Amino acid sequence: MRVALAADHGGFRLKEEVLSFLRENGIPCHDFGTYSEEAVDYPDFALLVAEAVRSGEYQRGIICCGTGIGVAIAANKVPGIRAALCHDTFSARASREHNDANILTMGQRVIGPGLAREIVRVWLASEFTGGRHARRVAKIAEIERKYAGGSGC
Repeated sequence: MRVALAADHGGFRLKEEVLSFLRENGIPCHDFGTYSEEAVDYPDFALLVAEAVRSGEYQRGIICCGTGIGVAIAANKVPGIRAALCHDTFSARASREHNDANILTMGQRVIGPGLAREIVRVWLASEFTGGRHARRVAKIAEIERKYAGGSGC
C-alpha cells in the first residue's frame, strides 16, 4: 500500500508527525507538501492527494489542516474519493470498514500527535467489509455519476 500525504499550514506539524509514523513503520508514502507553516490554500493540497489516490498511484491518502474539515470537503469533490474526517479510532475503523474511505483527514487544532498516530495505525490496518456496505458505497458512486460535469438538472 502506498500513501499520499499533504497538509496546509494549519496541519503542517501534524502531517510531519504522520510522515514520521509512516516512515518508522516502513509504509511507502509521498509527501505532497506543504513543507512549512507559511500560509497556503488547503484546496490545492487536498486536490494533490485526491488526484493521486484517484489515479491509483496511491491506494490511500492522508490530509491534515487546522480542523480536517476544509481538506475533507475539497477532496470529496473529486469523483471516486471518499475522504473521512476522523478524530477518534472508532470513526477511523468505521470509515474503512463501512465506507471504504480512501482518504483520512485530521485536524491539528483538534487532536494531538499521539492520538493522530493511533488513528492512522487503525485506519491503515482496517479493511472494507463489503456486504451491505458495498451497496451503499455503490450508491455514493451513482450520485457522483449523476452529477458529473454539471448541476445534475
